[in-house]
Amino acid sequence: MKKLYVGNLPFSATEDEVSQLFGEHGTVHSVALINDRETGRPRGFGFIEVDDDAMQAMISALDGKEMGGRALRVNEAQDRPRRTGGGGGYGGGRGGDRW
Repeated sequence: MKKLYVGNLPFSATEDEVSQLFGEHGTVHSVALINDRETGRPRGFGFIEVDDDAMQAMISALDGKEMGGRALRVNEAQDRPRRTGGGGGYGGGRGGDRW
């Protein structure tokens, strides 16, 4: 399976609508639309898992296609770089000699 990034989605888009649109061009395994953590409102993008052989057809057919008055941006999702641990800097020692 491959993962597609879909950007510039209308904020009213539902997972079912996106699945239906992409399903016209191949098998859709899952759709995840991203919401803002604080407000819970849609952020206008999401990720779709599709069959490897359907990915290019979906990108060609749907990149730039209008949905809800907005031109979709569709491309292969890039792996997110792994975050390393929190704030670097100095250890927890007190530093310096205390006499």
